[in-house]
Amino acid sequence: MPYPAQVTPGRIIDAAAALIEQHGADQMSLHQLAADLGIRTPSLYRYFSNKSDLFRAVNLQTAHGLTAAMGAAIAQPHPDHAARVIAIGLAYRGYAHSHPHCYLLAYSSGDPALRPDESALAALAEQIQTSVAPLSMRYDSLTVLRGLWAMVHGFVTLELAHQIRRGGDLDAVFRAAVEIYVRGLTA
Repeated sequence: MPYPAQVTPGRIIDAAAALIEQHGADQMSLHQLAADLGIRTPSLYRYFSNKSDLFRAVNLQTAHGLTAAMGAAIAQPHPDHAARVIAIGLAYRGYAHSHPHCYLLAYSSGDPALRPDESALAALAEQIQTSVAPLSMRYDSLTVLRGLWAMVHGFVTLELAHQIRRGGDLDAVFRAAVEIYVRGLTA
């Protein structure tokens, strides 16, 4: 077994996220995590005081990953502000689909102990709010941001929970829903 000092918090978080994606947060065990890292379970407590502390770190990593995905979408050239905001929505959904269990852990848990650091959440909101501000002609940008986030997050959460029924091309439906919201702001 490797000496616990060879294990970093980052490696632990990455391994925990991988286990969460494989089995879901409810099935992720610290014993399995330690085994995957080649250490004993008590060694994990050198870095994280409990499972909730570890989940909070995974949630922070998820928030940073989601922010980076949307930042990449923002950085791409777009013909107008509406196209940029649509790209942000698509990037958001794409990230959630790439990390469904970690996304649901970070953004659907009602447990305040699992919330990522407020500064990470603020960075996520500010990044989107800056992009929607030019579309906020009739409304303040915070209202527009909240409406967009509620629609995108709600759709993605229902989709990941397999609650959207009656078939159809959900890629096309999602894109159309975001376009309707965004285009409605400028009409």
